[in-house]
Amino acid sequence: MERICIIGGGVIGLTSAYYLAQRGLSVTVLEQADDVAQAASRANGGQLSYSYVSPLADAGMPMKALGWMLKKDAPMRLKLRADPRQWAWLWQFLRVCNVAANRSGTARLWQLAQHSRALMQQLRDEGLEGYHWRRNGKLVIFRQAAGFETAQRLLDYQRSLGAEQRALDGNACLELEPALQNQRGRIAGGIHTPSEEVADCRLFCLRLKERIALEGLDVRFCFGETVTGFECNGQWIDAVLTKTGRYDCDAVVLAAGVGSVALGRQLGLRLPLYPLKGYSLDMPLGSQAPRLSVTDFDNKVLYAPIGERLRVAAMVDLVGFDNRIDRGRIDTLTRLVRSSLPQSGLLESALPWAGLRPATPSGVPMIGRAGPDNLWLNLGHGALGFTLAAGSGELLARQLLGRPIPPGLDGLQPAQ
Repeated sequence: MERICIIGGGVIGLTSAYYLAQRGLSVTVLEQADDVAQAASRANGGQLSYSYVSPLADAGMPMKALGWMLKKDAPMRLKLRADPRQWAWLWQFLRVCNVAANRSGTARLWQLAQHSRALMQQLRDEGLEGYHWRRNGKLVIFRQAAGFETAQRLLDYQRSLGAEQRALDGNACLELEPALQNQRGRIAGGIHTPSEEVADCRLFCLRLKERIALEGLDVRFCFGETVTGFECNGQWIDAVLTKTGRYDCDAVVLAAGVGSVALGRQLGLRLPLYPLKGYSLDMPLGSQAPRLSVTDFDNKVLYAPIGERLRVAAMVDLVGFDNRIDRGRIDTLTRLVRSSLPQSGLLESALPWAGLRPATPSGVPMIGRAGPDNLWLNLGHGALGFTLAAGSGELLARQLLGRPIPPGLDGLQPAQ
């Protein structure tokens, strides 16, 4: 098996290409945009959140979601559609909204996140730079005492996995992050994780693409290529078909995010993926920009200082496969910034973005073989795509070549 065709040029497809090519394989990356990282990887939150990996599905989520459905500016919005894919995903999501499933998913995501962390460190040690990486730590603030108490109860579990975290009262949060001074009296407490990091995902992808060329790895990028189908011989894919031609291959890696749903259907797969639509604002740093990554738990907004810019990201919308920017949601995000960290960034220069994050109901990605004998998946990372990308790409390369899997990284293979 020498010729690998990867469908998708986001951070997941790119890391897959890198680690496969490093092992001597010839890789072709097919991407319908004109460069890497043009969709969900373009302007995401920018947090490398290796410790906060708990899935969205949890015991209290259904009741929270019902309450949010009655609020116009809720952090999560559900628009029910006449779409069987949405209903099937929601049903599976509800089935895993329990403590046991959440703990199981958290443990698997934690292991993959630590694998990713080590690989990202290795890349930096080997000279990969120029994507505004910084280990500045993360502070999650809680406005309600009940939420803070719940978070403190979870500390022991997260520490048992290896997280280095501490609980802070409201005043200690303000002392740690002076940008929150105008929130005095409004913060019940916070959880501080000093080892968390930030970086620009799009720039990381561009630098990794350059690194591939510098190392002389056998990777060909084919941009502007829309995959239309596959040429199959029984349970074997002989070629990937595009609007302009065909690409012969020995194996196919499907890493096209939410676009993988339609492609998988052509191969007889019903992939349990649905888009979690998120929004962000990217702007120059203001006079009181946060030093840490700050997550406002109750409003579900994160503030990440990345280089000389501030990335503010928020919201989980289950509204279908529509990546258009909803001005109402952007206006809501702008109001939240003005009320919480008004001097954190120059809002008048903010660039809005919306992206579709491919999520499984459990929040655990699918990495491994599925369907045809030479089809491999690297899908379903939700909001943790950047955090888990390096580990996912390297794990896929191990699986495809039949190499041993590191302890704790089993259980991610798709159900056959």
